[in-house]
Amino acid sequence: MNHVFPCGQTRRESLWNMGAGFAGTALTSLLAGDGFFNQLQAAQQTTDPLAARASHFGGKAKACIFLMMNGAPSQVDTFDYKPELVKYAGKQMPEGKTFINSGGRRMGFLTPNWRRFLPGGDSGLLISDYFPNVRRHADKLAVINSCHTDSHAHGSALVAMNTGKTFIGRPSLGSWCTYGLGTANQSLPGYVVMMDKRGGPISGQPNWGSGFMPSTFSGSLFRPTGTPILDLKGPPHITNTVQREQLDLLAKLNQRHLDERPGGAELAARMKTYELAYRMQSQAPEAVDLSSESAATLEMYGVDQQPTDEYGRNCLIARRLVERGVRFIQLYSGGGHLEETWDAHESIEKNHGGHAAEVDQPIAALLTDLEERGLLDETLVVWGGEFGRMPFSEGKDAPGRNHNPYGFSMWFAGGGVKGGIRYGATDEFGFEAVENRVHLHDVHATILHLMGLDHELLTYFHQGREESLTDVGGRVVTDIIA
Repeated sequence: MNHVFPCGQTRRESLWNMGAGFAGTALTSLLAGDGFFNQLQAAQQTTDPLAARASHFGGKAKACIFLMMNGAPSQVDTFDYKPELVKYAGKQMPEGKTFINSGGRRMGFLTPNWRRFLPGGDSGLLISDYFPNVRRHADKLAVINSCHTDSHAHGSALVAMNTGKTFIGRPSLGSWCTYGLGTANQSLPGYVVMMDKRGGPISGQPNWGSGFMPSTFSGSLFRPTGTPILDLKGPPHITNTVQREQLDLLAKLNQRHLDERPGGAELAARMKTYELAYRMQSQAPEAVDLSSESAATLEMYGVDQQPTDEYGRNCLIARRLVERGVRFIQLYSGGGHLEETWDAHESIEKNHGGHAAEVDQPIAALLTDLEERGLLDETLVVWGGEFGRMPFSEGKDAPGRNHNPYGFSMWFAGGGVKGGIRYGATDEFGFEAVENRVHLHDVHATILHLMGLDHELLTYFHQGREESLTDVGGRVVTDIIA
């Protein structure tokens, strides 16, 4: 018989709980002896989550600027020259070659690069005429031609490029960097994101969110002109003294609540956010104020010129944020959807011609400026989109290209990266990564490594599991590291 005891449990349940309890006691002892709970406490500290912390090892990069080309540039038209596309131009796939088109869209004809490729620098890296100014910095670039990812849809692929997974709810790359290293300026966010004026990525806030981490590690949206953060300033009748008194009272009440309920990471994060917002009221406007920059610097970035003004401002602000100790900055080119982004279904020349003209000069200026100020060695610059584009057209008389997650290009510069090299390769048509394949987990592992973080050691305990950016995959691409 299975009697019910006064505690409300059956005899079988009581025996099970007793056995499991003894096992749990033993497990707790083993974990404590291994330092598990000390690691957990240190990893999820709530005292000062953005305090600057030592890296796992001496990474050269102290900050990262991620230049996100929203919509996915075409690798065969920018950094991955394929002469076979010229040979087979206007023809269908050669016999024996199998291509899988994304999303069931029409497969047209093999289409060569729309603009010529020329060698740049002493290294002779071939870079297309969409990026003539960046080409002058070829000797600084490590171009990876063998990237691949897990989704052909913009929303999920963008989330994956930013968080490591195609589903929503995980911390972004910038969150992991600030979680691991903190920030050197306690009056500015550790992680800043600047959108395109045409809008943000279609998957929105999860691209820069902190997921299951405290919100302290989320990206802060900055605007390139006017007030950098909306609603940062209080009403005019609230003086700094009154605001300080309000925050002090709120901090006391929150701290009392936290003392009675220890472990409230989200409340502790919000308390820190209030203080950060107060300090940012004076620091953030100064960080985006370009009035102190020389006329030559503004001209170099293309500020007050068209079509470079907006992205030029963003790149210049990124340099100013790096100087002020911000850990991770992400700049989006392309906003909204379809042709307002790099999503060139209609025409590569029209789409990429317009978007590249907006960003080429500012990106080149950023590399020049960082180098001249002695910041490039400790600032990692990453360029790329969520995937690439197909080597064939969308159909007859359709000069656009469809999505391609199977092979695409990214490049790294500064921050301990070897310059003037090309790593990996796609097949002869630029369709699929075939040599030294680099998954997006490998991209993330390499970025973390360059910043002194081991992607396998940088973990966050969540729902009974040590989570990481690269999960159970990822390798560091050591061949591009100086």
